[in-house]
Amino acid sequence: MALVACPTASIGTAHKTSAAAAARSFPEPVEEEVSYCGYAAESSFGASSYFIRRPGGNVLVDSPRAAGPLIKRLRELGGVRWLFLSHRDDVADHEELARVFGCERILHRDDVTRQTSDVERIIEGDEPVRLADDLTVIPVPGHTRGSAALLYRDTFLFTGDHLWATDEQDALEMSRGVCWYSWPEQVKSLAKLLDFRFHWVLPGHGRRLRTESPEEMRAKVVELLAQLR
Repeated sequence: MALVACPTASIGTAHKTSAAAAARSFPEPVEEEVSYCGYAAESSFGASSYFIRRPGGNVLVDSPRAAGPLIKRLRELGGVRWLFLSHRDDVADHEELARVFGCERILHRDDVTRQTSDVERIIEGDEPVRLADDLTVIPVPGHTRGSAALLYRDTFLFTGDHLWATDEQDALEMSRGVCWYSWPEQVKSLAKLLDFRFHWVLPGHGRRLRTESPEEMRAKVVELLAQLR
């Protein structure tokens, strides 16, 4: 599975081994309706992408490689209604995926570039936007000016490159070293997350974090804010 997911085809095996079963294993379940897509793209710096299977229409969070086995599997799972792009860096094969699935791409206006000028839905401003009863876009400027997170069912927060877990996976962190727009704005955006309930953080880069309750996750956000301030 690591070989299949690798964005630069840098992983091999000592002996000839079929990767067919691994190729069919993506999307890999994370919890409930949420899965990890694998098939990372070099153009997105190996970012993770996720798939949400839901009755109101399935969602891709950031773009994986438009690999044939993944596309086939996503079709079997009901296709894609929305392709949410958390920021300008992790858009990868969004055009091909939009062509294949006829999905609506979503991106904040401040991160629209020439490469994404034809996205179907543009988010404006800094206020949360409801896509559906169980889906909310939360603008979190900082890493880039138009960075946004996606909240699903008050449980899963897809954070792009805004927030991730430490290597020990017992705390949250952000990095000034990969903040391309504004560090003060990124810290302010972190504080905004205190208004929402979730107990999963699923980033584009970095480790995931799951807590037993939204209250425990909120405490970790508060702890990180105290360190940064």
